[in-house]
Amino acid sequence: MSSNNSTKNQDLGLFFLEQARSSSWMGFEEEDEEAPTELNTINSSGAFLVVSPDKLSIKYASVNLHDHDVGAIQANKPAPVKRLVYYFEIFVKDAGAKGKIGIGFTIDSFNMRRQPGWEANSCGYHGDDGFLYHGGEGETFGPTFTTNDIVGGGINYASQEFFFTKNGAVVGAVCNDIKGPLFPTIAVHSQNEEVHINFGQKKFAFDLKEYEVQERMKQQMTIEKISLPQNISYGLVRSYLLHYGYEDTFHSFDLAGKSTVPPVFITQENGVDEQDIAYALNQRKILRQLIRSGNIDAAFCKLRNWYPWIVQADLLFIDLGSEAFQVFEVMVMNRVQYSFCNEILHSVFFFFLFPEKSTTGIIFSLTCFFALPFYSKADY
Repeated sequence: MSSNNSTKNQDLGLFFLEQARSSSWMGFEEEDEEAPTELNTINSSGAFLVVSPDKLSIKYASVNLHDHDVGAIQANKPAPVKRLVYYFEIFVKDAGAKGKIGIGFTIDSFNMRRQPGWEANSCGYHGDDGFLYHGGEGETFGPTFTTNDIVGGGINYASQEFFFTKNGAVVGAVCNDIKGPLFPTIAVHSQNEEVHINFGQKKFAFDLKEYEVQERMKQQMTIEKISLPQNISYGLVRSYLLHYGYEDTFHSFDLAGKSTVPPVFITQENGVDEQDIAYALNQRKILRQLIRSGNIDAAFCKLRNWYPWIVQADLLFIDLGSEAFQVFEVMVMNRVQYSFCNEILHSVFFFFLFPEKSTTGIIFSLTCFFALPFYSKADY
């Protein structure tokens, strides 16, 4: 009981922040999602590489003469995204004549006769020079890699970075600014180069679990640094009620808040004084009640008095006998579910701007503006 009482007396925003601080969950839950399991033999530069029967090894099958003799191949599935980190590795069985092996990530439409990183929307770590290529630009990144080296490539979704490893150690990371699904990609580019790929079917050389633990600790530290003002959830709820016009609920919430938490003073919202907004709440409530009861004439009378610029004579072309208006009137009188009603009304909101398109557009538009979902029965 004491625990429940302390929760009630605590600001909800701060309560959930404390829950995050005390939890091992940092916003990333592993979900069932298709992940790469083998190489895609359909989308590859088949003329320049040979894929093993198990689709987990490739070997360069030509003699490279120019930059378009690359033997590149993608995984059969894009990297899954509903997790903290995605990672895969390659084992360089033979670095071949020049060791021009690349590992990285590319989009579905990538040119399979180019190295990852040489084209837009791709990133790759290359073994012959140790460079990191990203969107066509290369830069010094890490050591070269050759025969018997194990090299890995990963995506850190928390930091939005690509990272690469060599023989179990992180080499470095670079910003991931590529949009859309990303496919693990491997490329070979000189005679006799041979690479085996590990999509997780066996243990990685890199300690992925420890890396994830460290990343979660970083997220934890980020949360620890967050400072929220007192009564933040009170202010958010209050602003919401004020913005959407729930007058009675708004005043009841304020009254209850004075006895449980310190009051929150909002002097302005979007440059408008709160007193003016509170005055408009009652007007909006009256209009909603009139429209819901089918008293359209009275609603227009109020609108002309309060907001004459909305109902200018040259903008009103209303056919009260039209079929569309009759349907609307039935909807109001029968008090249909407002979530459904609002979807229909929002779809014709543009008639505010183009009244000549429909004689009933202004009716629908006004209802769309003033007929809001239920919160307190007194609000209506």
